[in-house]
Amino acid sequence: MQYRIEVAENQLAKLVDAALAGEDVIIAKGAKPAARLVAIPQSGFKLGILDGKLGTPPDFLEPMPAKDLADWEGRDGSVA
Repeated sequence: MQYRIEVAENQLAKLVDAALAGEDVIIAKGAKPAARLVAIPQSGFKLGILDGKLGTPPDFLEPMPAKDLADWEGRDGSVA
């Protein structure tokens, strides 16, 4: 659909929505087409793509078992 520039200035949000919906939006200066408004392709990036595929994450608020703590600290692992 073609719109004169004066109309496009007042209805920009509506024209952007039309372009996002796939409509061909042309802005004319007088009667002569001057510009085309096109949507930018949206990426398929999605957060959480590995959700449920990595197992259960550790609970970092729980105390570490004594053996694991000793290994972490470089001790021999015997508990006193």
